[in-house]
This record gives sequence, C-alpha cells and structure tokens, in this order.
Amino acid sequence: MKPGDRMRLITLLALTMLTAPAQAEFNGEQLYARNCAACHGMDGKGGVGVPLALDDFLASVPDSYLFKTIRNGRPGRVMPAFTNLDDEQIRAIVGHIRSWGPPQPSLSGSPIKGNAGHGKLLFDKHCAACHGANGEGSPGTGVTFSRPRDLPILAPALNNPGFLKAAPDQMIKQTLMNGRKGTPMVSFLEMGLSESDINDIVSYVRSFENENGAATSIQLEAETPVLVYESSYDFATTVENVKKAAIGKNFRIIREQYLDQGMVEPGTENTGQKMVYFCNFQLINEALAIDPRVGLFMPCRVTVVEQDGVIKVMSINPKYLSPLFNNSYLNRACNEMYDIYEAILEEATL
Repeated sequence: MKPGDRMRLITLLALTMLTAPAQAEFNGEQLYARNCAACHGMDGKGGVGVPLALDDFLASVPDSYLFKTIRNGRPGRVMPAFTNLDDEQIRAIVGHIRSWGPPQPSLSGSPIKGNAGHGKLLFDKHCAACHGANGEGSPGTGVTFSRPRDLPILAPALNNPGFLKAAPDQMIKQTLMNGRKGTPMVSFLEMGLSESDINDIVSYVRSFENENGAATSIQLEAETPVLVYESSYDFATTVENVKKAAIGKNFRIIREQYLDQGMVEPGTENTGQKMVYFCNFQLINEALAIDPRVGLFMPCRVTVVEQDGVIKVMSINPKYLSPLFNNSYLNRACNEMYDIYEAILEEATL
C-alpha cells in the first residue's frame, strides 16, 4: 500500500468513526431502547409504563399522536416530555413503535361538532367510573407496581393538557366507537350508543381544554432542592436533637453514619459531617403504592455538617421531587413530607 493510499484509508476510517454516532441517532430501535424501553418494555408490551404494542391501540392512533406524546409528555402523569430529542429522533422512535402493529389510520383532521352538554350526561353515565368524574383518570398512576396485576393499563386522564394537545377528535371518536382489545376500553357502539351520542362525548372531552388546568397536571414549585437550617447548638447536641425530633414525628431511627463513610479508609472519616436515617413505614408504604420510584429517596435522612464553626442541618426538599417524578398523585405526600422535614429541622435547631 502506497503512503498516499494509507493516508486516505486512515482519513476514511476517521470520517466513518465521526459520522457513525450521528447516523445511529436516527436508529429508532436504539433510540427507543435508550429512552422508552425502561418503562414500556423492549418489546412494547408494557412494564412500569403502559403497553404500546397493542394492535387496537396502533390501529387507532396517528403518528402525530405518538410524536406529540413523546415531545410534550403528560404533565403530572409519569410520562415525561422528551425535550432532549430532536424531531428526527422522535420520528425514528415513532417508526419503530409503528413496526409492532398496523399502519397508522387515515383520520380526518376536522373537529367533531356535537352537543357537549348532552355529552357530559353520557360521560357521567358511561365514562366517569373509569376516567374520573372530571376526566382526571383512574386513581393512581397506572405504573405496574401500583395497579391491579390483571389490568394492563388504567384509564388515562382525558383532561390532561398533554393528551388533549396530542389526540385529535377523530382519534377519540374511533376509540369510543371501536374500543381497544387488551384494555378495559369497550366499544360504545356495542353498548348501544349512537354515533351522534359519541360525537357529543367527544365534544365534552374537548371542552376540558377550556378549563384552567387539570389537577392531575399540577406540579409543585420549590425554590431550592435542599432545605438548610443553622443550629445554635454544638454538633453532637444537634445530631441528638435531630433524632429526638424525628422520633417525635413518629419516625423510627434506622442508623446514623458519617457522610463519607464507606468512601474513605475506616477511621479517617470527617467526624464533622453525619447523616441520620429514619423511617415511618406506613408513610413509605403509602408513597411506594403511588409510585415505586420513591424508594430511591428512602429512608428519610437529615445531614448535620460543621463548617468553620457553623452547624448546618440539611435535608432534601420534597417539593422539589414533584417535577422530577412528574406524578401529581405524589403532591400530597411531597407536601406532607415537606412539612415534616421543616418541623424536624426547626425543632432540632431552635
């Protein structure tokens, strides 16, 4: 091989290495595996998230619905908005999902014109038992560990802004008319409703857009991810105060340890940094039933740090977890834990 040919070969290999990752970015299967499979399963048959590889589902939803769902998510309903993906990447994922079932349906983009008032009466009678009195969806999040094992999916929130932005009227109508095998959703035509009745229900569902915002899409606001208090006591007394305050709030002390324990050689830990772990098992069980991901932040803990003669007591801000979890059903628990942490930190330092 001539020196010039060798250099051209090296250049070609370098260009191939540089361009390969960019091309891989548009591989729908790889993108799905990286961004979606952890919840929806590698084969799309569900897991923490709902199943996608259902023929009746894919036969009723246009690609635009899948695209907008990935782009915008479902505020407050576990499904996040994938703002980190560009349009081509999302289209590649949609193409991969589409490969599991029928081609997308041909749906008119025309809005449904019906009697929303009559639709509300029909909704109350036929839909509210599953989708909630105000379209808020079934209680709970629908994730695998917090829904009945015999149900692949719980009824979604129809008043959620993410759903309303993604779902065209004709898709909602076709779903009501045909139902979805493999889910609790039945055909309303087979139940005896007319097409006119179904148009009225679609009009009522669409009217949710005129509301100020679904409670199921509310996320808590927090100024800081960490709560910090200064203690007027010495380090050892502050640690004991934290333990007493936690016990006073019906928590059980699990253990206490130095902050860097396990990361440095035994006996060399920073003795001015200590964590106190505690737990209320009833509270944690209730939270885990809402969303198993809460387990990542359990047991509860408070950190006491001595720095330059100042004793600080710190804990995570539970309200900050609301947008991270994207699960509005956790809001009550996050608010409750915020109040508990605040009370413990105040009692330990004042």
